[in-house]
Formats: sequence, C-alpha cells, structure tokens
Amino acid sequence: MKSIQELENDFIINTYNRQPGLTPCLVRGEGSYVWDDQGKKYLDLLGGLAVNVVGHCHPQVVEAICRQASLLSHTSNLYYSGPQAELASELVGSTGKAGKVFFANSGAEANEAALKLVRKHRAGRYKVITAERSFHGRTFAALAATGQEKYRKAFEPLVEGFSYATFNDLASFEKLVDHQTAAIMIEPIQGEGGIYPAEPSFIAGLRQLCNSEGVLLIFDEVQCGVGRTGKLWAFEHWEVSPDLFTAAKGLGGGLPLSALIVAQPYADLFVPGDHASTFGGNPVASAAALAVLNILNEEGFLAEVSAKGEKLKKDCEALQEQYPALIKEFRGLGLICALELYQPLAKEIQEKCTAAGLLINAVGETILRFLPPLTVSEKELHEGLEILSEIVFETIS
Repeated sequence: MKSIQELENDFIINTYNRQPGLTPCLVRGEGSYVWDDQGKKYLDLLGGLAVNVVGHCHPQVVEAICRQASLLSHTSNLYYSGPQAELASELVGSTGKAGKVFFANSGAEANEAALKLVRKHRAGRYKVITAERSFHGRTFAALAATGQEKYRKAFEPLVEGFSYATFNDLASFEKLVDHQTAAIMIEPIQGEGGIYPAEPSFIAGLRQLCNSEGVLLIFDEVQCGVGRTGKLWAFEHWEVSPDLFTAAKGLGGGLPLSALIVAQPYADLFVPGDHASTFGGNPVASAAALAVLNILNEEGFLAEVSAKGEKLKKDCEALQEQYPALIKEFRGLGLICALELYQPLAKEIQEKCTAAGLLINAVGETILRFLPPLTVSEKELHEGLEILSEIVFETIS
C-alpha cells in the first residue's frame, strides 16, 4: 500500500503545503494531546485552529455524537430537526436578546449568509466596509470582504462593493460610509491578521456610527467566539451588541457547523428561497454543539479560561523579557493570543516546535499564534512555553 504522503501527493490538490518528513500524520487525540501514525505525542496548543475548544475526544461530545448518529445522522432541512431547533434556542438565549439563527457548515458560509442578508435590509444599499488585515473566508463574497490583498489578488474580479478601513481607527470607517453602505463588518479580535483585539472606544464608536447612519453592524466571531476569550462571545467584553454575528470553528466540537445569529428586527429579512444549506444544522453536528455549550456553561468554566489566558500571557511576557531582541510584543485575550517577532523566524520556529512535540502556528513570517483547547491545564501551558523557550534559544544561538 502506498504511504499516506504518496496518496496525498497523487490524489489531493496541494492547498495546505503539507511536507513529508516535516508534517505529522495525526491519528488520535485526547484532551490537549494528539499522536501521529508513528506513535509520537504532541501537545496541541493550536487546537485544530480554534476548533477543538473542549479538547480532543471530550467524553460528553463523543457521547452526544454517537447517540445522535445512532438515531438519525442526517435529514433534509425541508423537515423539522430537534437538535437543530434546540441549538438555535440556546444560541439566541446566550445573547440575551430576541433573534433567530441560520445554520451552515463553515465560517465562510456563515459570513456569506450575513453579507446576503444585509443587502436585503435597505434597497439600494449594498456596500460593506471591513477592516484591513481582516479575514472572513475564501468564498467569493467572504474573500472580497477580507482585507488582505494576498488572498484576493489571484481571484479578481471579486464581488463589488467592499472597501477597507483601518482597524481600531474609527475615523477611517466614518470616511467610507455613504448612502449606499449596508453594513460594517469586523472581527472583534482579528485572527488570521495576527491576533489584534479591538479597543473599547473603537467598538463603541462603530456601534454609534452604525446607529446614526442606519448601517448594520456585523461581528465575525468565527475564530474568537465560543468561549475562546473567557466569555461565550467576544463582544461581551465591550458590552456592545452587533446586529448580527457569525460563529463557527469551535461551535461543532470538531464537526463542521457554523451559525449566523441575527437580532430582531432583522431576523426575518430572509424568506423561504432566499438562502439554504444542505448540511447546515445537521442533527449530529447540532448535538455535538449542544454538548460543547453545556460544557462551556458549566459554573466557573469560562472564568478558568480567563485565568489560564492570564497565565499564558505572563509566561509569554516572561519569554519576551528573556529574548527582547527577538520578541516584539504579546497580543491577545483569553486563549486567543500571539507573539510577534522582530525577525522573520516564525515558520522556522513553528517547524522546530512540531519536531519537538509542540503544535503552534506561524501567521506569516513574524507571528506565532496560540489557540489551545479551552480545557488545557496551566501545567500544559507551562510545558508548551518551556518547549518554545528552548526552540527560541536554539534558533537565535
């Protein structure tokens, strides 16, 4: 039989640049750890890129998946579905406001739904202002919304109507609003751009601007939502509510699931035939998400996420003090954070960490990103930073 690497080389389109000898083939996971096909163990501080929020193979999630799969694994969205309806109720309830949900499978799909909905809000308004350095997905409208030319350039012409302001600069957004503006869309914490949290005055100012101009406010919480910041939704930190927001990644506990949550009075803009998703809100994925939310809502769980985030911050800042010529700054909130380097060594450090049994992520050439499971222990975080410290010392020596 051909090796997995050979099969991939022959039959899978190369969009992820996995490298034989460098990229492990992961076959098993438990908690904060994964194992490859050679039996090697890795501490996963990347968490499936923010997907494995309650760790790998959490017993409650596994049980919910198996139970629902034994009853009904899929039904068309032409029919009612109990797990889907219950999940929608939980998501809307978590906002404390009236609203409704549309389910899809990925963050890009949820963002596409949001962008379609805002175009229905007011006739003649189709423009959307997003932020430079943002990332909203790789489908055409989500790609057009993404404020990074490197992702867009090869696929132009894109969907028209998108413009890009400067994150945390309210005046730059104000300048772009006109009578055709339908919405402003931001990530409360920019993820793929390098982990940049929004400033409170900026978030509050956007809300006021949208109110005064009759423009809808969209928050993309695909990466920073679902408990990652120490609150269920990142926007709770700023006590500012969007008109609609998207969630994905961690929502399905490892299964494909995303949601667009829309506040009233905008929740009924879509009517039958306007939008759809064959697999959106699949019964098994919805059951998994309900288990995830039950875990996150356990008393003290999110407070512990905040505490572990502070521990990770302190360890990262101590590393920065140890290597001030290499490490420029720490950024983040809760368990979504990054170290920015002065030198373009992020990819080299990532590869060396992988070889040493630690999974983290290089964002471009100078940023190291951490998105560990929210169930990670402080001991495991410390273990990860010790490995990173050794790799940094080895790299610059």
